[in-house]
Amino acid sequence: MNKINLGRAILGGLVTGLILNIGEFVLNTMVLGKDMQEFFKRCGFPPDPGPTFIAIAVVITFVLGIVIVIGYAAIRPRFGPGPKTAVIAALFAWFGVYLYQNVIGLGLGIMPTRVAVIAMAWGLVEYIIGTLAGAAVYKEA
Repeated sequence: MNKINLGRAILGGLVTGLILNIGEFVLNTMVLGKDMQEFFKRCGFPPDPGPTFIAIAVVITFVLGIVIVIGYAAIRPRFGPGPKTAVIAALFAWFGVYLYQNVIGLGLGIMPTRVAVIAMAWGLVEYIIGTLAGAAVYKEA
């Protein structure tokens, strides 16, 4: 069994993280910007999360991209290299990040249904595109 090419996984993960960061920016500012402002107000958060939050969110999203591509690399021996395996890796990540948190938010009554549905659909597409791109960069040693 081949070992994971960590250098290529990090490179592919940074590509995935870049796509996820761009997608999250567009989702949260342009697509759901007004909804997010209302959500922040209702929760008692400041209207602008500030540069510290933005820095944390960007960095952890790059880390998430790396983790997704490492996941892709880890399941390649079972499912084979290529787009199908990348989509499977993307679905694992999407389930753990998007589906889980939005369903919990809906269940608690803190997430509006419209926002959750848009976010989950957006995230599904975003994660698949990002993982396909990162997986394309990943190569075994």
